[in-house]
Amino acid sequence: MMRSLLYVPADSARFIGKAHERGADAIILDLEDSVAPEHKSTARLGLGQSVAAVGQAGADVLVRINSSDEIQLADAMAACRAGADGLVIPKVHQPRQLDDLAYILSDIEAEMQRPPMQFIALIEDPGAVLNAVAIATAPRLIGLATGGEDLALSLGALPTPAVLHFPKLLVHYAAKAKGLLSLGLLRSVANYSDLEAITLAVHEARAHGFDGATCIHPSIVPLLNAGFSPSDEELAWATRVLDASKSHKSAFSLDGEMIDVPVIARARRTLGLRN
Repeated sequence: MMRSLLYVPADSARFIGKAHERGADAIILDLEDSVAPEHKSTARLGLGQSVAAVGQAGADVLVRINSSDEIQLADAMAACRAGADGLVIPKVHQPRQLDDLAYILSDIEAEMQRPPMQFIALIEDPGAVLNAVAIATAPRLIGLATGGEDLALSLGALPTPAVLHFPKLLVHYAAKAKGLLSLGLLRSVANYSDLEAITLAVHEARAHGFDGATCIHPSIVPLLNAGFSPSDEELAWATRVLDASKSHKSAFSLDGEMIDVPVIARARRTLGLRN
């Protein structure tokens, strides 16, 4: 389960030291946007300690690597040797990029006798959106996410809900079609202090079937955990449906609602999302 994925700058000892207390399902140590170019090498060298620190409470630990060819491989290899569970890979355009990374990392993993790293691909330009189904077939991939701000920039557009809704849904459909996690919100909420707007965006995303989302501030983590989890009312409804289905072999009515096979399947899925 990855309801909440908290970005933490990989060069910030202060944020790294507190990340394990934030309650996120996953911590993303960021080597990309939140680390200045002159600090990237030092942050990479410190991954061994950083990965252990942020993962001490049991959260999955991912590393967002850089997109430039010059340092992407160094980032990935360092994350692998540091024991990170996976990589968040920016600006993915085609599955071959992930194939190549997987091939190179396999030698390190065999040498260390560690499990294979998992990948989350970030879709951040129009071509990648249109190629999302192909990207979703890549090895090791567990999820797709759309970078709303970067996508809007590449479109020459503003990151408004009207602009982002359709391409984010296309990537969402690609992820779901291939059985992957679909991560993100259908709109960009740049103001992380606007908790009401974020809560509404989370509810909207979950209603469409998204599984979780990333965030850059720890105050958002509880909103994601709650919003991407079934409520007490939903769990009670699902329990009633499954209990009632035991005495029916075909569609039936419950509380004024028609209950058939898809509804029963949704009830089972809801109960399966309990912590």
